[in-house]
Amino acid sequence: MEIVILVAAMIVVGLLMGWVAGFIWKGKRPIGVQGDYLAAVITAVVVGLIDWFVIPAMGFSDSLRNLGVALEPALGALFVLWIIRVAKK
Repeated sequence: MEIVILVAAMIVVGLLMGWVAGFIWKGKRPIGVQGDYLAAVITAVVVGLIDWFVIPAMGFSDSLRNLGVALEPALGALFVLWIIRVAKK
C-alpha cells in the first residue's frame, strides 16, 4: 500500500515540477507543455522509487530515505527538464 501512495505522491511532484518549469524557463518548452509534464512525472517516479529501495539497501536510516524521497525527485525532474532544454538548442 505504501508503494501506491509513494507513486501517487511522485506523480503529483512531477506535475508540480512540470508546472514550475514554465515559470523558470518562460516560453522555452522545446518538447511542449505535455512533454514537460510527462518528462517530469517519469523522472520523479523513477527517482522516487530508486530512493525508496536503494537508500535502505545501502545501510542508511529511514529518516534519510524519507528526506531523499522528499527532495530528490523534484530536483531530478528539474534537472532533466534543464537537460532537455540545453540539448534542444
